[in-house]
Amino acid sequence: MIISVLSWVWVASGVLLMLLVLLHSPKGGGMGGISASGSSSFTSTSSAEATLDRITWTCLAIFLTLAVILSAGWLT
Repeated sequence: MIISVLSWVWVASGVLLMLLVLLHSPKGGGMGGISASGSSSFTSTSSAEATLDRITWTCLAIFLTLAVILSAGWLT
């Protein structure tokens, strides 16, 4: 029972993680951004972007923790 619930939470966190990554705004122009002016490369993130970062990292931690727990077989 607990394994199936954790499996569903793991799948949901994976889908949510994909959506959160897609919500992020692009940062820089790839290799062209290296030679760009320094002022545009090191701008601070807004409050909304910082909150989105925190939510994404939390979802990633949940996803990876559940992946380790479920794959190690500690609950069987």
